Amino acid sequence: MTLDPTDSRILSVLQKRGRMSNAELAEDVNLSASACHRRVQRLEKEGYIRDYVALLDSRMMGRPTTVFVEITLSGQADEVLDAFEKAVARVPDVLECHLMAGTADYLLKVVAGDTEDFARIHRKHLATLPGVAQLQSSFALRTVRQTTALPI
Repeated sequence: MTLDPTDSRILSVLQKRGRMSNAELAEDVNLSASACHRRVQRLEKEGYIRDYVALLDSRMMGRPTTVFVEITLSGQADEVLDAFEKAVARVPDVLECHLMAGTADYLLKVVAGDTEDFARIHRKHLATLPGVAQLQSSFALRTVRQTTALPI
């Protein structure tokens, strides 16, 4: 399915205000409530809308420190990559894990309470991940821009 301009408007609005009512959404995109509801259901069914979530404030949750960790593995065999990916998925402090092209094999986004908390995460979880040959951590000093909204 290709997105028409109305579908694009629906997705754009929902990315920014996902908790709004169907009636509010319908008004924002100039549709009747029933037509809007049918379109949203179709967008969900076809996978354009993957999920609805609440975005929490990391500072309020006691996790104000963001650390980006570059990981180089000891090898590139499928079993090494699979073992690493399964293990990293179980580390609750890792928000994102990306297989990379370039110098590092993976890039992780980790949240921590402070530097001592990150040292605990590093020692207890990251350093024990299977196949890890090298870790390089970079602390974010300030978040300049952060969004979950994809360009439409």
